[in-house]
Amino acid sequence: MNGIDSTENAAGAATLTVTTWSLEQTSPDDLVPARMPDDASGIRIERAGVPSPEFSRFLYTAAGGDVTWTDRLPWTYAQWAEFLGRPGVETWVAHVHGTPAGFIELDGSQTQRAGTVEISYFGLLPAFRGRGLGGHLLSQGTARAWDMGERVQGRTPTRRVWVHTCSKDGEHAMGNYQRRGFRLFATETGEEPLLRTPGPWPGAHA
Repeated sequence: MNGIDSTENAAGAATLTVTTWSLEQTSPDDLVPARMPDDASGIRIERAGVPSPEFSRFLYTAAGGDVTWTDRLPWTYAQWAEFLGRPGVETWVAHVHGTPAGFIELDGSQTQRAGTVEISYFGLLPAFRGRGLGGHLLSQGTARAWDMGERVQGRTPTRRVWVHTCSKDGEHAMGNYQRRGFRLFATETGEEPLLRTPGPWPGAHA
């Protein structure tokens, strides 16, 4: 993993030193689109229009299992349903020849400042990384964050799109955001518990 040092705290539990970077765009003109894939690629990006805790949890564990996404693992079905049902929360899914390959989750709900949309999650399943799909998915997802105010009646126009990434994420994550026009506005470093990589099922990434 990039930039992670393992240590022990006073209680003897293993911890990680993790750096978190926050990035933003403040105008739709900031977005630098990636090259559009050709038709032969079989890539299609569409919104998951029906909130589905089962499907969203699958995407979360499949894309984040090897980069230690753990914060939502304890969520109950009701917690997933409540979050996904909030106005302004959208999940856009990339498919390759019909197979789910990655997703970008937008949070423009009332928990965000008016006119702000957070890219709360963005990731690809391991088998689909390194193909140029990430840049295209991020481009399309960011564009949907910017036009959310136009697509949702009565919604405040988007004035800011932001995201955070950290040293536990894939090595190309920061570069992908910056190539799409996101600018760094905050950096934080702290200690987190050293957790086993969960995988989408036990032992998947052993």
